[in-house]
Amino acid sequence: MSNTGLAIIYIIIWWVTFFAILPIDVNRKKPFKIDGEDPGSPENPKMLKKFTYCTGITTIIFLIIYLLMKYDYLNLRNIIT
Repeated sequence: MSNTGLAIIYIIIWWVTFFAILPIDVNRKKPFKIDGEDPGSPENPKMLKKFTYCTGITTIIFLIIYLLMKYDYLNLRNIIT
């Protein structure tokens, strides 16, 4: 598989993992209310922590998929025919 295809697979896995991790560890109880702010928005979304976890999990999943494709355990062309 080409480098472009591998990059596309990595990006797709990253986004799916990111949206799965996003609602974890969110505290929506605020000590005071601010006018004009959504009452359900988190006080501290901890985006840097979620970004690093997402990148680590995605890298592990991607390496597993890459090795399966490299050693022909996962070959979509053979599955389709």
